[in-house]
Amino acid sequence: MNSPQQPLILAVDDEANNLQLLRHILQDHYRLLFAKDGARALELARLESPDLILLDVMMPGMSGHDTCRALKADPATCAIPVIFATALSDPEDEVAGFDAGAVDYIAKPLSPPIVRARVRTHLSLVRADELRETRLQIVQRLGLAAEYKDNETGLHVIRMSHYARVLGLAAGLSEAAAEDLLHAAPMHDVGKIGIPDRILQKPAALDKDEWAVMQSHAAIGAHIIGEHPHGMLALARNIALTHHEKWDGSGYPQGLRGPDIPLEGRIVAIADVFDALTSARPYKAAWPVEEAADYLRQQKGRHFDPELVDLFLERLPEVLAIREKWAEQ
Repeated sequence: MNSPQQPLILAVDDEANNLQLLRHILQDHYRLLFAKDGARALELARLESPDLILLDVMMPGMSGHDTCRALKADPATCAIPVIFATALSDPEDEVAGFDAGAVDYIAKPLSPPIVRARVRTHLSLVRADELRETRLQIVQRLGLAAEYKDNETGLHVIRMSHYARVLGLAAGLSEAAAEDLLHAAPMHDVGKIGIPDRILQKPAALDKDEWAVMQSHAAIGAHIIGEHPHGMLALARNIALTHHEKWDGSGYPQGLRGPDIPLEGRIVAIADVFDALTSARPYKAAWPVEEAADYLRQQKGRHFDPELVDLFLERLPEVLAIREKWAEQ
């Protein structure tokens, strides 16, 4: 008996013999659904959310290409990978299948080892995407958790992380690296979870000892995120640890100077401060945008990387569009 944890595959073919063959090939490792036409395939896909669809091309009524396009046009089914299994083997047929939205193409007559290998490969890619999405959700939720301890809001971490992405692209990061920065930046202040409320929420200025405790949130954040050899969590750790370093070496916790500060820390420093300045807090009014921009200019070479400040201000219209989209209600 198949386990509910096994992936669910929908096989679609108007020939019963082909469905029987797919059953024989796959039944020991997967749960299976079957459909003999495109309309039924769409119905089952919406109802059962299979992990993968094996789809014939030449079917009466709705063709496989039409079925695939309909699947990809529906938000409920668009993420399900589709593999065409068909006797059409010309290169233009394969191109048409990929244009319709398929991820792979298996030629008939079906070879059991090839079917199993292709199915296994694409299911592993689905699992990788799911793990990445889950990881991003965890990182974002931890970032928001820190905001519950502070006077800031969840919209602050959304705005500043989008500012960071804009600046990262301007600084030459690839789309993928900038996307990682977008998702890592909300973790910048996660260490505030470890700061006592009497300090974090004190309405007056902090004394010397209290300020030393407050500064420890950078190291606490790095400890919470942990050591990672590479990837988005490694990026998040660097950001948590270095976003309060200053270009002139007067920052904390390590007193890093200039390019010794990781690029991601320098980027988030600008994004974080700009949003903090232009946002209202219980203890201050929002600064006008031009005053905040002037402050960034004044702090070039002191608090901030001069080149990054220039790049940020060059993209101020894009930054302000983000600020408007995620404005406080």
